[in-house]
Amino acid sequence: MKALVYTGPNSLVYREEPDPVAEPGELVVRVEAVGICGSDMHAYHGHDSRRPAPLILGHEAAGRIVGGARDGERVTINPLVVDPSCPYAIEGRWHLSPTRQIISMPPRSGAFAELVRIPERNVVAIPDHMPISHAALAEPVAVAWHAVRLGAERVHQPLAACRVVILGGGAIGLASAIVARHFGARDVRIAEPNVLRQMAIADQEGFDVYAPGTLGEPQANSIDLVIDAVGASATRACACAMVRPGGVIVHAGLLPGLDGLDVRKITLQEVTVTGTYCYTPIDFHQTVDALAAGALGALKWFSECPLEDGAKAFRDIDEGTSGASKLVLLC
Repeated sequence: MKALVYTGPNSLVYREEPDPVAEPGELVVRVEAVGICGSDMHAYHGHDSRRPAPLILGHEAAGRIVGGARDGERVTINPLVVDPSCPYAIEGRWHLSPTRQIISMPPRSGAFAELVRIPERNVVAIPDHMPISHAALAEPVAVAWHAVRLGAERVHQPLAACRVVILGGGAIGLASAIVARHFGARDVRIAEPNVLRQMAIADQEGFDVYAPGTLGEPQANSIDLVIDAVGASATRACACAMVRPGGVIVHAGLLPGLDGLDVRKITLQEVTVTGTYCYTPIDFHQTVDALAAGALGALKWFSECPLEDGAKAFRDIDEGTSGASKLVLLC
């Protein structure tokens, strides 16, 4: 099969690789669309020791089952592979299981390839009318779905009455805004420094977008729910400054660093700070259903290119030359 292989920092090579062989309980899926995630970018830059070169990256995938009783069935892939007998899995929180694996991280190869193997329980059937690129968005949108759900459960009022700010207009940030709107939020703002992305988000989704550090930034102590989809020291500090007493910060970003949290304010004003990681199987299925039903909008916030041009796509993301919040590779 052809695959886009991470061979070292800032290096991707499109080349022949051995076809995957399904183990008992697994399927092989012919990948038709696969998104580039921020974690793929971290690995590409050599900043993720969990993803050593050489390795096939990519985990936001959809395609068709190859062989067996379900041959040809269109599916999207939940890339989190967990032992179903684990206590965390039994209580429904598969994503917290210590047995957790994910495709694109050893011992499992990723989906920047023509074929990928995955347990049968990890595929979700999609309807014929659903565009395959939309199906590949299920994984990042499920991350946002989980983050918004956690925030909604912790804030002490309906989302319709909340002032919501999303820090970061990338795929997770924009998807969080879209999901928050789907859950009933009416006042949603997005902080994004990239001018091209600001324009795209405002034009395509109609959100109020502002550049961090400008006059458009929310006043201190004014926001009910903040979702930090960046996770940098600066965004943690912004989140702490703008959140109101008794408000909620959901920390979704994974950039390095520990600084930025105002622990005194968190304590004295009873601010809830919660981490969010991935999604539960229920979150994933509900996300797929919403995407298939068109409930999350026209989904015009991503761009596409062939897998063979994946190395250039990574460079374009690095250079910030695209206004798209997500780039999907087509196989």
